[in-house]
Amino acid sequence: MSVTTNTAVEASPRCLWEAGAVLGEGVLWDAARGLVWFVDIKGRRIHRCDADGGDRRSWEAPGQVSFIVPAEDGAMVCSLEDGLYLFIEDTGAFAPLLSVETDKPGNRFNDGHVDAHGRLWFGSMDDAEQAPTGALYRFDGAQVATMDEGYVITNGPALSPDGRTLYHTDTLDKRVYAFDVLEDGGLARKRGFVELEGAGYPDGMAVDSEGAVWIATFGGWRIERYDPLGRKLGEVRFPCANITKLAFGGEDLRTVYATSARKGLSPAELAAQPLAGSLFTFRADVPGLPQHALRLQE
Repeated sequence: MSVTTNTAVEASPRCLWEAGAVLGEGVLWDAARGLVWFVDIKGRRIHRCDADGGDRRSWEAPGQVSFIVPAEDGAMVCSLEDGLYLFIEDTGAFAPLLSVETDKPGNRFNDGHVDAHGRLWFGSMDDAEQAPTGALYRFDGAQVATMDEGYVITNGPALSPDGRTLYHTDTLDKRVYAFDVLEDGGLARKRGFVELEGAGYPDGMAVDSEGAVWIATFGGWRIERYDPLGRKLGEVRFPCANITKLAFGGEDLRTVYATSARKGLSPAELAAQPLAGSLFTFRADVPGLPQHALRLQE
């Protein structure tokens, strides 16, 4: 495992939870309770632990749950194949919140992120990973708007510290795009931000307090860090290939949590990567940005 010299990273990643996730995703830091949440999309499970990996709990989901985010009222909101749901932690129940893409039964949802205005940005994808039927959506707590289309696999919505730039990934095309975020929440001036080079595909993202974009790579064994101009600053290497998502947490927002996946690995590759599907953590020199809560409207 090696870390380049300009990554804003102090230590190598260590395994926090050998979760064995088929497709670990959606990691987030619940600052109010000091908890880490993540999901296993293909394993259809929600996982939660404390900051040090203890107090572990898991719940079975009735479908492919791709992300989970906090709402302002203390509830948790997640996605299943047909839309958004309230997740009732005490009972493990899932209550329908909003139907989305019911006309696209071959699609599922993938990554999601809440901005400082309490709006949820999330994407859909072709579950067979072949057709460009995926789209980027914005949910303002009452209704959903389509913001961009034509993706096979969407990933990693994330926003700059000032909220004026949204980053979004076209995973199979190995491109990350940047958009201007308008005052009314609209998007403009779509442009290329980063085209991933080398092994792997860009997956989930997070932005730190300096505005640098951290991009997890599926099949790439690493997380890469880029400045706001798209210039690579460094990378963090992992002991398994499929790194899917990261989130900044801890009291100082310098503890990074990252999910990984066993999906697509052969028996020989799984034997060589026993920690695939685990939740990892490492420390960064630069803090991240706070996790915002979804604002649900009556």
